[in-house]
Amino acid sequence: MTGVRRPGATTLQTMAQLFKALADPTRLGILHALTGGEMAAGDIARAVEMSPSAVSHQLAFLHASRIVRRRREGRSVYYELDDDHVRELFAQALEHATHP
Repeated sequence: MTGVRRPGATTLQTMAQLFKALADPTRLGILHALTGGEMAAGDIARAVEMSPSAVSHQLAFLHASRIVRRRREGRSVYYELDDDHVRELFAQALEHATHP
């Protein structure tokens, strides 16, 4: 990687937080559910077969990590992947994990 500047300490810390957020099977299951598009929190809980409170805790962590975004509609909260970078990162990790 000659000629490529090393990222600064803040950037490396942000990257480490991203990988930390992704280093959990439950959170990866939630991301997989969201690859199909926006979902209500209760639907996510059913998709990953977990209690709504457990999923809510994980969604809060993912939101704080800027991996998912949310919007409120009445009493319902809907989540989706934050952007195409997250979608691509998840897809590449899945491809790498399943590559023979």
